Amino acid sequence: MSAARALRAALLLLLAAAITFSLAGCSEGSSKSPAAEAGGGTGASEEGEEAAAEKQEETTEAVKNRELLSLLEAKKREEAAETEAKSTERAAAEKAKKREAKAKKAEQEAKQNEAQAVAKANKQEAELKAEATKQREAAKKREAEVKKQEAERAATQTTTSTTTTLPVPSEETGQ
Repeated sequence: MSAARALRAALLLLLAAAITFSLAGCSEGSSKSPAAEAGGGTGASEEGEEAAAEKQEETTEAVKNRELLSLLEAKKREEAAETEAKSTERAAAEKAKKREAKAKKAEQEAKQNEAQAVAKANKQEAELKAEATKQREAAKKREAEVKKQEAERAATQTTTSTTTTLPVPSEETGQ
């Protein structure tokens, strides 16, 4: 905004200089025409009309200059507003991109965490299944051993009971 102020000050200075020079030109014109002054009343009235016309023209020119100055200032303000709007728009777009990238990264991390959790769950499930299978096999082996031991006991008992139940030859039957 300081550039706009500097421009405004420069234009005001130029406007003041233009008015000063044009007024100086009027005073020179009136001092250069001594014949018109010697002419009498009609020359004075013409000179007064001329001076009034010049003054009116200068006033009109000053108004035009002020209008031009205000137009230039308005244009500068508009350009500054457009520049600021573009800058704000760029900043908003950058923020949006950053948010989008952050959201995308968070989504990828979430997917990665989910995949790791699924893999961990699958691994634990496989370990539990393997452990269950191992326990079942161990139980089957124990059961088979128990049956084997029972069969051996039964076989041992049968042989011992057969030996004890065998008739012993007695002397009475043999005679």
